[in-house]
Amino acid sequence: MKAVVWHGIGDIRLDEVADPRIEDGHDAIVRITRSAICGTDLHFIRGTMSGMKEGTILGHEAVGIVTEVGEHVRGFQPGDRVVINSTMSCGACRYCREGHTAQCDVANPNGPEAGTCFFGGPETTGPVNGLQAEYARIPWAQNTMTKLPDAITDDQAILLSDIFPTAWFGAQLAGVSRGDIVVVLGAGIVGQFAVASAFKQGAGRVIVVDGIADRLDRARALGAEVVNFNDDDPVEAVMNLTNAIGADCVIDAVGIDAERPKSGPAAVDGEDGKAFDEEVQQVAPEADPDGDLWRPGDGPSQASRWAVEMVAKYGRIGIIGVYSPLAEVYPIGAAMNKNLTIRMGNCDHHSVTPPLIDMVAAGVFDPAALITEHEPIDDAIAAYEAFDRREPGWIKVALSTGA
Repeated sequence: MKAVVWHGIGDIRLDEVADPRIEDGHDAIVRITRSAICGTDLHFIRGTMSGMKEGTILGHEAVGIVTEVGEHVRGFQPGDRVVINSTMSCGACRYCREGHTAQCDVANPNGPEAGTCFFGGPETTGPVNGLQAEYARIPWAQNTMTKLPDAITDDQAILLSDIFPTAWFGAQLAGVSRGDIVVVLGAGIVGQFAVASAFKQGAGRVIVVDGIADRLDRARALGAEVVNFNDDDPVEAVMNLTNAIGADCVIDAVGIDAERPKSGPAAVDGEDGKAFDEEVQQVAPEADPDGDLWRPGDGPSQASRWAVEMVAKYGRIGIIGVYSPLAEVYPIGAAMNKNLTIRMGNCDHHSVTPPLIDMVAAGVFDPAALITEHEPIDDAIAAYEAFDRREPGWIKVALSTGA
C-alpha cells in the first residue's frame, strides 16, 4: 500500500509498504478514505520534535471503513464507518474511566509513565505507524475509534479526528466562560477552530494574533478581531482593546515553531534575537533545512511570552500548541507574579469528540468549510512542501486515498 513515511529530518517519501495486519486482539484494520496533514507532522520533519524512528508512517488524522477486527473488539464490525482519534486509549484504566484518555496507562507501549500515545509520532509516543496511508492498524480500537452517522461527510469527519476536538479542549483548558475576552495565538487551522470553540463556549470577544494576512482574514470571517504581529505590537494591541486590563483567557495554538515578528514595533533583533537563536539550537539541534523548506520556527518561546504578557491578572492560559520536551524557556516568574492559571496538554479525544460529532451532525457547525486544500495521497509530498512554506491559502490539507 502507499504511505507517507518519515526517513529523517527533512526527508519524507511516499513509499510502498506492507499492508497492516492484526497484531493484538484489541486491534482493528481500517481502510482509510480521508486523512490530513497537520502542523504537528511538520515538527517531526523540521526537527523541532525529536526522537522519530526511521520508517514510521506519518499522520494522526483519519476517517475510514473497518475491514477487520480483533477478537476483543466487540463494538465494531467490518463495514462500520469510523473516525479515528489521534490519541489511543484502552478504555479501562483509571485515567480512561475519568475521561483523561490522553494519559491512558496502557496504550503507550513504553509504559504508564511515558504519557500520550498517538499515531505517527516519535518513539516516546509508541511509536505507532500513522494514518497517512491506504490502510492502518488501530490499536485499542474499541476506545480509539468512534462510529460516524451517515449525516457527516468525510470532509467534516476528518476535522473531528483531531483539530476540532483539540481546539475545543484548548478553550476548556483556558476556562472560557460567558462574556470572556479571549486571545487566540495562531491563526492556523487549530487557531481557527479555537476561535469557533471559544465563541461556542460563551466568549464575548475573540482576538486572534498571527503574522499571515490570509489566515487573519479567515479568522475575521469567523467573527474574530485580528492583530498582525508584523504590523502592531500584539501585547500593546490587546491592552488597547481591553481597556488596559488584558484578556481573560489566552489559547496558545502555536507551540514550538512560533515565528518572531520581522517588522513593525514588535520586531525582534539584537540580544533578544540572539536569545531566540539559542532557543532554536536547543530545541532543534539536528535541524537540516533545505532552502526555505523544513525550517524550524525562529521564536520557540514567543507565543509563551506573549500569552503571559497579554492576559489579565488572575487570567487563564490554555496551551495546545505542541512544545518539545527540549523546550525549557518559559516566563514562569512573570506568570507567578500575575497569579495566572496555566493548563496544557494533549486532547482527551475519546471523551471530547462524541459531543462534537453530535454538534456537526445536527448542523450546528460545519467544520469542512475550513479545509482549504484537497489532494490525493499521490501528491502528499508536494502538499507537505506547500504547507510547510505557509503558501497563501494553505491552512488545512485533506488527503484522499485510492484504497
